[in-house]
Amino acid sequence: MPAWIEHAVWWHVYPLGFVGAEPELAAGAPVIHRLPHLHAWLDYAVELGVSGLALGPIFAASTHGYDTIDHFQIDPRLGDDTDFNALVEAAQARGLRILLDGVFNHVGRDHPAFQDVLHRGPQAARAKWFRLSWPRGTAPGIEPDYACFEGHRQLITLNHDEPEVADHVASIMKHWLNRGIDGWRLDAAYAVPRRFWSGVIRRVRSVHPDAYIVGEVIHGDYAALVRDTGMDSVTQYELWKAIWSALNDCNLFEVAHALDRHNGFLDAFVPLTFVGNHDVTRIASRIVDERHLPHALAILLVCGGTPSIYAGDEQAFRGLKEDRIGGDDAIRPVFPETPAGLAPYGWPIYRLHQTLIALRRRHAWLHLARTRTLHLTNAQLVLSVGDETRRLLLSLNLAEEGVLLPAPGARSVEAGEAVVRQAGTPNAQVSLGSQGWAILKA
Repeated sequence: MPAWIEHAVWWHVYPLGFVGAEPELAAGAPVIHRLPHLHAWLDYAVELGVSGLALGPIFAASTHGYDTIDHFQIDPRLGDDTDFNALVEAAQARGLRILLDGVFNHVGRDHPAFQDVLHRGPQAARAKWFRLSWPRGTAPGIEPDYACFEGHRQLITLNHDEPEVADHVASIMKHWLNRGIDGWRLDAAYAVPRRFWSGVIRRVRSVHPDAYIVGEVIHGDYAALVRDTGMDSVTQYELWKAIWSALNDCNLFEVAHALDRHNGFLDAFVPLTFVGNHDVTRIASRIVDERHLPHALAILLVCGGTPSIYAGDEQAFRGLKEDRIGGDDAIRPVFPETPAGLAPYGWPIYRLHQTLIALRRRHAWLHLARTRTLHLTNAQLVLSVGDETRRLLLSLNLAEEGVLLPAPGARSVEAGEAVVRQAGTPNAQVSLGSQGWAILKA
């Protein structure tokens, strides 16, 4: 894993939604220079405390960006190469790294390779790029059956056993790394054979050893996938689910159990952690009691991992993901031209993010920190977070009543509101108010 990732906190942006792009790319549509919209938000991201932009799809695609047409072209709804170069330059001038979203499990139906299949039949030059089943009497113009991504017929699965596909993906990844990006998020990484990733990533790392590569993995054996593929990390969906579920159910045993598993992951790799992204209901909508939002953020930004903040979550944006056409629209909204256009009620949560991210940046060792449970009930939790020489304490209270919890060795309050009694002693305690939380220096 590249050394720089120890200090990384990502601000995750879904560009097509952020800039208000059209839902579909019309044939022959002119380039619209919308990527510069992001420039007005770079200082906002720096002031938030993040160190990089994790961008959703930016390549030419038919609709939502995950139905790619051309991996070497910026989506005309966003701009062109000049706009991309300017964004990279502006980000780098502020010390922000860039992570791109690589959709390499599948392409859209409008991808030229698949369109050639539809027009020329089995004789198409790149027919072997796909898993096709041809009816008898096949002739040009007859559509084959084909493998697709999770039943979505607009997303044509690539044939990852075909060497030309591996060559193509490796060339894409190296091309954009050469253009100044710092790494890749591999979309639907769980759906691609591990041997494919292993070969491609090895080729990419031979040229770009400091590239950060993280795979989207929802469930399964995270550590084995990292080991077998050569990825640096995968998305930590287990912890994401445990955080909001435990807070909603007032069952902190669930998050304690998830953090125990998280410790095991940290022995093998450092997961990408989050409480929101472009594919899930906004955390401010997911949390039933809004008073528990700070608890979720405290867990995210104190525990080991590489944290990612989904743009808008730092302003407590709301939005429900729904399983229907257009069901992602609410969680992928248009942003104002500048941060000055944001509603006033989100800024307290922004400032809380600033506080917690600043704490994490002061204690970069939290990247690898393990947790140990010191006190646990359904409604209260005290964690030791750190290693043998450095540690913080995280204390949570979900009850309506204030509580006095054990906090051995606690010296002072780093974040949150609490009172430490018998500070610096083995008998130290922390007093939390109703629905309170605190991060303590020990």
